[in-house]
Amino acid sequence: MLQAVGNAFRLPDLRKKIVFTLVILVIYRFAAHVPIPGVDREALRFIFQQNQLLGLLDMFSGGAMSNFSVMAMGVYPYITAQIVLQLLAPIVPALNQLNKEGEAGREKMNQYTMLLTIPLAALHGFGQTTLLAQAGGTGVGVIANWGFRPGTILPTIATLLTLTSGTMLAIWLGQLIDEDGIGNGISLIIFGGIISGIPQRLAQMWFTSPALIIVFAAITAVTVVGIVLVHEGQRRVPVHYAKRVRGNRIYGGQSTHIPLQVNSAGMIPLIFAVSIIMLPGVVASYFVGSDIAVLSGVAGVVARMFDSEGVLYWLFYFLLVVGFTYFYTDIIFQQQDLPETLRRQGGFVPGIRPGARTAEYLHGIVRRITMVGALFLGLIAIMPFLVQLFVGTGEMLLTSTGLLIVVGVVLDTMKQLEAQLLMRHYEGFIRRMR
Repeated sequence: MLQAVGNAFRLPDLRKKIVFTLVILVIYRFAAHVPIPGVDREALRFIFQQNQLLGLLDMFSGGAMSNFSVMAMGVYPYITAQIVLQLLAPIVPALNQLNKEGEAGREKMNQYTMLLTIPLAALHGFGQTTLLAQAGGTGVGVIANWGFRPGTILPTIATLLTLTSGTMLAIWLGQLIDEDGIGNGISLIIFGGIISGIPQRLAQMWFTSPALIIVFAAITAVTVVGIVLVHEGQRRVPVHYAKRVRGNRIYGGQSTHIPLQVNSAGMIPLIFAVSIIMLPGVVASYFVGSDIAVLSGVAGVVARMFDSEGVLYWLFYFLLVVGFTYFYTDIIFQQQDLPETLRRQGGFVPGIRPGARTAEYLHGIVRRITMVGALFLGLIAIMPFLVQLFVGTGEMLLTSTGLLIVVGVVLDTMKQLEAQLLMRHYEGFIRRMR
């Protein structure tokens, strides 16, 4: 692997791509520390200690939200826009048709995603800042001069424009990496923000108990191995292509396979699940101190049910992750429309009739292998709870969701570097790892 790294840096064009990517990530990290005026740092730190949902959003902003910088929302609105359009594609015929139009369709979908990102960023920025301004019912305000009241309208609009512009800047930096760097730009920006918090966590563990570093390093290593195995795991379905004669040439007559991924949903089920599981607790926190006794009592019960320290919370979380994994995998499988693609290209699964029978056969395989991926994602989601049972603390070097993102981004980036090296007849990373 070290030799492959040396080979990559010896190639001028590939070295330029790697250096360019690192420079863009450094620029983003500097921008993530440019604060918005009027922020109470102590109150901000207190809120992030009390609210796990904000911690999740902070992860997707690359740590910028905990500083409430101009990049506080990161690329999260863009990811939301992508998910919304993916979910709407099976329902809206026009979007579904764009997915079948190749490169031109993808470019159009990217334009729609960018257009949808702007209002989502403004809406998300308003809700996020309002939550911080009200401090989730804790009584500690973070943002001064916030709200549509006389004297605060202009500062409020200026803050929203700054947050929205920061999101678009982050997306632009990610697109620069896509064009002139190496790897997926949006994923790398999230990746850089996640790993930037490791030194701080190591320092906290060192002052708490140096032995914890060894314990959590071992847990992280075992988890990484499991993520890699599931991420790379696939069921290969054999496919034959019939011979076709066009003029004086014969096409087809080849055998290949369809690689069906064990976990084709990625981290999306975790995002869905954690957003839903935390929503009741966040809403209930606004009514716990209500003067109406019944409302306050119900809010208190809901808050205790969805408290992250309780077993019920983690059970719901596990079930939601498993359910959303099946839900999102089904959507992706329908959008790919593999049976129709095989039929158009003259391909067929040996022993299976083309058309509806092939669709049923492939869907059955996807359902079976998804069980492994769904259960694994569920275990990854509740890992802090499992670790706390055995170690006594749920703090980890990286959150389980963050670890899943980091491993996925590293593997995808290594595959791109592998392809670049193989094009130049160099032995790559992955071959040496095997």
